[in-house]
Amino acid sequence: MKFAWIDIRSVAPAQVAAVVDAAIHARLDGIVDSRTEILATLPPTMRKVLLPAGSDARKHQEPDSTPAEDGPTASPVDLVAVPVTDDAELNGLRLKHLSGEKGATAYVEVIDQYTLDLACGAASVLPYTVVNFRDPTKIPLEIVIAAADRSEGQLVCEVTSLEEAEIVVGVLEKGSEGLMMAPTGADDVFRLAELLAIRTEPLDLTALTVESIEHSGMGDRVCVDTCTHFEKDEGILVGSYAHGFVLCVSETHPLPYMPTRPFRVNAGALHSYTYGVDNRTNYLSELHAGSTVLGVGADGRTRRIAVGRVKLESRPLLTIRATSPDGIEVSLTVQDDWHVRVLGPGATVLNVTELKAGDQLLGYTPTDKRHVGWPVAEFCI
Repeated sequence: MKFAWIDIRSVAPAQVAAVVDAAIHARLDGIVDSRTEILATLPPTMRKVLLPAGSDARKHQEPDSTPAEDGPTASPVDLVAVPVTDDAELNGLRLKHLSGEKGATAYVEVIDQYTLDLACGAASVLPYTVVNFRDPTKIPLEIVIAAADRSEGQLVCEVTSLEEAEIVVGVLEKGSEGLMMAPTGADDVFRLAELLAIRTEPLDLTALTVESIEHSGMGDRVCVDTCTHFEKDEGILVGSYAHGFVLCVSETHPLPYMPTRPFRVNAGALHSYTYGVDNRTNYLSELHAGSTVLGVGADGRTRRIAVGRVKLESRPLLTIRATSPDGIEVSLTVQDDWHVRVLGPGATVLNVTELKAGDQLLGYTPTDKRHVGWPVAEFCI
């Protein structure tokens, strides 16, 4: 789970109280400031991170400046992020950590190869390393993430916007453990909290029993080409009704006469729904480059997947009708061709033209009725 620190050093004075309140209510991890007296006013549930400047920063680099952790002289802050600009300062923090300072924290501005090496060194040994990257490329961040991969410490990346935050959390499929951002107001705090909370819940898939297969004549079918490789037991959920979907597998498995296309799902006729993120459905006809679909595994695991292209062509169609164990009717219209496949229980790969009554398919049967893709409690057949 990612965490975030809200940096209030540059927040307009009139906005500070609202920003801090928003961070507390959103249950973010910490507040960063250069003023000890401000941090001392925060509740104990909020981590208080001091990022000193100028002569104050140099004081905290001295060996005897470690804040007491308990007793009557306990520090009003939880962490002191000490600016590190050379090997001597990094070695000083390492010594503090080896001497028992559990929260030894470095702040490194990466502007060249030397400071990048400092950031890698800090992230590989210290409990916390905050990194600010001058250049917009994410290559240095990838290098630091790789250097810290086996470390037990926490890497915190300073970002300047919510857009950058969204990119950073996905770098190398891992991102930094934490983010530090200076918001313009309380809205940015809540939006950052929403970004960190984004995750896809697993689905409880069910076995559907095929009732009938019939040829449906010509129509337009949609291939969804994504920006990722699907796993062999993974695809997207597609169906003619919003209350029932079949798990359509990607073209990851070998096919005669053509190469595999592990980024593609030959999904179904353009009228079909696909079950997506946030319990919302979309018509296949609505998908476009940049859309998001929900990748679903045979075990019910899910993940967000970006669409790179949608390919619509006229082809002969086949309609599959099936029912769930509780009698819910499910329908799927797909291209009438042997190479189009769906998944059965145990991730069995099934060619749609070879299906017959009694066969089992993997599917999902949400109970919500829909209006423009959103679940709604209304009468609808």
